Amino acid sequence: QVQLVESGGGLVQAGGSLRLSCAASGIIFRINRMGWYRQAPGKQRELVATMGNRGSTNYADSVKGRFTISRGKNTVTLQMNSLQLEDTAVYYCNALDGNSPRDYWGQGTQVTVSS
Repeated sequence: QVQLVESGGGLVQAGGSLRLSCAASGIIFRINRMGWYRQAPGKQRELVATMGNRGSTNYADSVKGRFTISRGKNTVTLQMNSLQLEDTAVYYCNALDGNSPRDYWGQGTQVTVSS
């Protein structure tokens, strides 16, 4: 089992910045990739950004150039700049055990961008 604890998020004005952090515990040696997904009201959960253990990254087109993902041994951070109203959502930390395969999820943290 892997447990994910998120921090950060909150309310910010459009054009502002926020930083999300996530720490993993448990059988972290099985994690191949960590990242962030988000879900806005009435929409499906979608990829924001992921980073593999060797540093490969994948970003949603909508956040390229504005968001930056980084990782430590058992942490993943999402720096969000130039936030837009459309970025308002619940953001979920994700860890992938590619050997199972199995996805693990954090509890979610709310990001609200106001005009």
